[in-house]
Amino acid sequence: MLPTLNDLIQFAKGAGEILMDGYGKKHQVHYKGRANLVTEIDQESEKYLIGQIRAHFTNHTIVAEESGNLSGQDDHCWFVDPLDGTSNYAHGVPIFSVTLAYAFKGKVQVGVVYDPTRDQCFCAERGKGSWLNGESMHVSQTSQLINSMLVTGFPYDLEKNKNNNFDNFTRFLYCAQSVRRLGSAAIDVAYVAAGWYDGYWEVSICPWDIAAGTLIVEEAGGVVTDINGDPDYLKPPYAIIATNPSLHPKMLSILQGADRTK
Repeated sequence: MLPTLNDLIQFAKGAGEILMDGYGKKHQVHYKGRANLVTEIDQESEKYLIGQIRAHFTNHTIVAEESGNLSGQDDHCWFVDPLDGTSNYAHGVPIFSVTLAYAFKGKVQVGVVYDPTRDQCFCAERGKGSWLNGESMHVSQTSQLINSMLVTGFPYDLEKNKNNNFDNFTRFLYCAQSVRRLGSAAIDVAYVAAGWYDGYWEVSICPWDIAAGTLIVEEAGGVVTDINGDPDYLKPPYAIIATNPSLHPKMLSILQGADRTK
């Protein structure tokens, strides 16, 4: 038996209830790095999600943010982020999500990004489209960078990481209408699929952050590649562009150091 999109939606919404039960309360915050937080709610949410997957799909591999790789059948793999946007969550900022994706033989088949604060469920099934709370989604039709609103993020180890995205951020500030940073990569990418943002890029991200969202963008008519233009993007170093077909070559050009602003 293979997981259905409805399975993922139910799991994500169950985890979302855990997040909302703890939202606005004091938390046990631990630091995996200076800016890389984890709370007891991350752990509770992940325990719930892994429990649901193991109960229904016993032998599947799971790649989870807090638990790491849980072995199973290689052909069947889940990507789990129980709380994407932990820093926001710990500070009371209502921008965070649960994100789940299921891949068969290395290709994501279904994915969900659930924002419990707004009860917004972004989801997709390969070959069947993308939806927000049951309504079909499509990427924007913006064709010029100067008219685009973009979004990105920065690596946790930015002090030591030479590829910290600062230069790219500055380049896009000069040639886009605006650049945002929300603090939840899964929501960033989902907003591209909805057409609210025109494009997303990031140079150092984790697979559980973007496995669902990138499928949602593709099924909404968007283009996702790594920052070298390779469509096989779900592999290290997980550096990606997600945008509409018109903006993709222009964003790619900027990231490669050229000046293509129109």
